Amino acid sequence: MDLIKHSGGCHCGRVRFEVLAPARIRVNQCNCSICSKTGYLHLVVPKERFTLLSGEALLTAYTFNTGKAKHLFCAVCGIKSFYVPRSHPDGISVNARCLDEGTVEEMTIGQTDGRNWEKAYPAGRADGYKN
Repeated sequence: MDLIKHSGGCHCGRVRFEVLAPARIRVNQCNCSICSKTGYLHLVVPKERFTLLSGEALLTAYTFNTGKAKHLFCAVCGIKSFYVPRSHPDGISVNARCLDEGTVEEMTIGQTDGRNWEKAYPAGRADGYKN
């Protein structure tokens, strides 16, 4: 799998990042309460393939339910461009909608049943959508 550098960030541009992932990515759309309300498309990668370039001091954390996911929002514009997901606490979930144009050649969208997490993923991980 050839990896390329994708850049992205929040709406106001203060939070910027780079992520190494294929040019053809597989993302997941989750139906849980927060993902469905925000339209988040998960591009999950290992932490070592993610680099925060700017805006760390502007990130605000939000947790709920089990507290395992660390939702990080820009304190200025409110956009969650990446976070530490419950499904992969050793990785980063980048919102594919926050990637800059020009490097993604193809995006395949799968589905994750986050609304019924414990039943759908008894092992605690939604494997199969990590890039």
